[in-house]
Amino acid sequence: MQSERLFKIIYILLERKKVTATGLSKELEVSVRTIYRDIEKLSMAGIPLFTDNGRYGGISILDNFVLNKSLLTEKDQSEILIGLQSLSATQYPGSDDILKRIAALFHKSDYNWIEVDFSRWGIDVNKQKNLFNQLKMSILNKEVISFDYFNSHGELSRRSIDPIKLMYKGKHWYLYGFCHLKNDFRLFKLTRIKNLALTERTYDKSYCHLAIIEPDIGTFNPLVDLELVFIKRVAHRVYDTFDESVVRQTKDGKLKVNISVPEDEWLYEFLMSFGENVYILSPQRIAGELKERYKKALKNFES
Repeated sequence: MQSERLFKIIYILLERKKVTATGLSKELEVSVRTIYRDIEKLSMAGIPLFTDNGRYGGISILDNFVLNKSLLTEKDQSEILIGLQSLSATQYPGSDDILKRIAALFHKSDYNWIEVDFSRWGIDVNKQKNLFNQLKMSILNKEVISFDYFNSHGELSRRSIDPIKLMYKGKHWYLYGFCHLKNDFRLFKLTRIKNLALTERTYDKSYCHLAIIEPDIGTFNPLVDLELVFIKRVAHRVYDTFDESVVRQTKDGKLKVNISVPEDEWLYEFLMSFGENVYILSPQRIAGELKERYKKALKNFES
């Protein structure tokens, strides 16, 4: 308990630069006398702390102080590296450099345990990273942004957004924020964002509590209950896409899947990619829609 409190004192001082003993005692729920004893122990341990008396006095930590790695156990160091490597796997801008520096500080060489590439074929990776970084900074700075956006119907409009967070779900990155045009919280797929512009206007992030419902991709497309049957030869794709809990093997070796998913273009493109290897048991209107799409596709080939 005491060691945890000592770490909290260090972190508070690193964050706030200067805090009074009274302020620390109230925040940590101990006496002022205990705080002074803790400060003495930290000083004896080599932490450069000093105190100023007077009206604007308080306890401070030496500028440019870096928390000694020896205060972290081997397990702590490994957990930090694992967390950074997981962040790096999402292609978070700058995470690779941070990971290398921390690994060098801890004298670790076996930290590179995961690698993920989220970039699409044919995309300008540097352009994608630049967009991601601009969105990150606008979120951190609470800065209003504007961009051209293609909705799911292919309609183009200029949007003004209060950006709140970046999300990765369903194999895609999304920006979640308050849309001034729609006067509501919305999700925006990053691949459809064009001509991003940062403004000099900021917004009050405290109003974001109004977004009570957690952003969900399915919120913006109606869910449909699907009953599908797949031929066994595409089993690898079925298990790559769906959780095994929704897949059941029939007596004749086929795979039956019952699942609720958003009804959008991805769904139709996904089902059509299986060609003759999938049957739609229900709902029949989905099967009917696919039939019409196949007819149109056939006309394109015939022409």
